[in-house]
Formats: sequence, structure tokens, C-alpha cells
Amino acid sequence: MKKIQLRDAKARLSAVVDQAARGKPSVITRHGRPEAVIVGFREWERLSHVPSFGRLLMSAPAGLDELPARDRTPLRDANL
Repeated sequence: MKKIQLRDAKARLSAVVDQAARGKPSVITRHGRPEAVIVGFREWERLSHVPSFGRLLMSAPAGLDELPARDRTPLRDANL
């Protein structure tokens, strides 16, 4: 991924956007620290539709009756 300083990105914004649209994202840095990433719209759309882990779990086809039974045996003594 290409790194570009903020002032250079401002001066060449059109070129940076064209590269992102072609699938070549750029990291925008300010004072040497990464601040933002320019990605193409298709890539942003793909990344923004990734479901959260919680939503993935909630959409699982297993019902409550399909979960394994909880082990209720007492814990062993650690003898600390």
C-alpha cells in the first residue's frame, strides 16, 4: 500500500483517487503518522457489508435445543 503525505495528497488528489479506483489504495500520513486510507468505492462497499461476529452468531441455524448440555460437575480443588 502506497504512503503519501497529506500535503502531497492534496496537491494530487485526482491521481490518488484514480489509483484507488483501480484497486491501489493509499495511506495518507500527517507528520509521518498514518491518518487515513483512500480506497476505491467498490472496495469500501465490500468492506462495509462484512457482518459483525455477533450478527454471524445470531444468524447461525442452531436453536437452543441443539446446544450441548452444560457440564455441572464441581470444579477441582486447586490446593493453593
